[in-house]
Amino acid sequence: MIWWQVLALILVGLFFLMLFRVPIAFAFLLVNIVAAYFIWGEKEGLDLLISSMGGALTNFSLLPIPLFILMGEIMFQSGIAPKMINTVDKWFGNVPGRLSMLAVGSGALLSTLTASNMASTAMLGSTLIPEMENKNYSKTMAIGPILGSGALAAMIPPSALGILLASMGQVSVGQFLIAIILPGLLMAVIYMIYIIIRAVTSPHLAPAYEQSSASIEEKATDTLKYIAPLGLIFLLVLGFIFLGIATPTEAAALGALGSIILSACNKQLNLDVIVKSLSGTLKITVMILLIISGSTAFSQILSFSGATRNLVSIVQNVSTVPIIVLILMLLLVIILGTFLESLSIMMLIVPIFFPIASALDFNLLWFSVLLLLAIEVGTISPPFGTGLFAMKGVVSRNTTMMTIYSSAIPFIFLLIGLIVLIICVPSIVTWLPSMMET
Repeated sequence: MIWWQVLALILVGLFFLMLFRVPIAFAFLLVNIVAAYFIWGEKEGLDLLISSMGGALTNFSLLPIPLFILMGEIMFQSGIAPKMINTVDKWFGNVPGRLSMLAVGSGALLSTLTASNMASTAMLGSTLIPEMENKNYSKTMAIGPILGSGALAAMIPPSALGILLASMGQVSVGQFLIAIILPGLLMAVIYMIYIIIRAVTSPHLAPAYEQSSASIEEKATDTLKYIAPLGLIFLLVLGFIFLGIATPTEAAALGALGSIILSACNKQLNLDVIVKSLSGTLKITVMILLIISGSTAFSQILSFSGATRNLVSIVQNVSTVPIIVLILMLLLVIILGTFLESLSIMMLIVPIFFPIASALDFNLLWFSVLLLLAIEVGTISPPFGTGLFAMKGVVSRNTTMMTIYSSAIPFIFLLIGLIVLIICVPSIVTWLPSMMET
């Protein structure tokens, strides 16, 4: 069978299974089994498939994933997030679009706790939407900033989705965690500038209101109690990776230990929190490991069938500049994001796109960050972005999906603008990793 026929059959099989809502990990597993049976042979094919999947899981670079997830789960389940949001709120004072700004500021901090855009969106939505409605905020200024801020969970470490992408693309996890810091912070700044401009030019969208002012002493006390410890853990984890003192695995273990100590100091660590944290960690970790093993086997099957080699050859022989190929790849990811969830997109594109990126001599760190941003555009893109449905679950019942869609559109364009900026200025991604101690 010709390579493109094999590729077409595999992709059609995957989309067919997804259409019937088969979980993405199991969809890839079924396709891998069938492909291995026919391409590698009966018994030999299944033996090779099992060996490939087993080898994918015995990878030291995967160890930070469960530890970072455990860190976020402990701090999330122990109830630190609401207190942190309240502290950030006190510092914003009478800034235009105050509650929308609060959504962005809290989203940046929550990203260090949840490592999940859906969890961050749900937490911010359930906490802030009722207050925004009471203050007569327009739905656009209430829903849009929360949707956009949910994407920060993937762009500010620790990012489970980012670690997964780096592991699948065989990019240094430590360097990737450092590389996404500046793009993530830049994303938050762009959101805030947009919100202030909208609030100043159209005050009716985010009406000003009187707010009881907290004293400097109260703000400082709450900051030291609820935000500074989190910031210290964050700086220790990333600082040790940046300085080469610890590997990502060792830093993740330090972060998990720090979250346990912080929860205990706040008298929030109990058996219920521990059980829920471990349960959540196990569920997410098992899902991620299944996805990694399936993706690795999928990549090897594509390589054996000749699909990867021929696709790379086609791209190399096309008489066009590499930037055009990059733009087409990113556009495809964004289009896929309008009807597939992030993990599905990642499993489809990584085995195909990374060999092409290597052949075109792209910096894989820079390329990975661009892919992650494009995937995040998909999470808030109509009609089926996962962030949109997470938001639908926490807004009032009279809020239609069309309202959520329209609220997301400005932030989709802001994210696309950030992608263009990083394409034009790659040092936004590469500068910090280049300064790392090795």
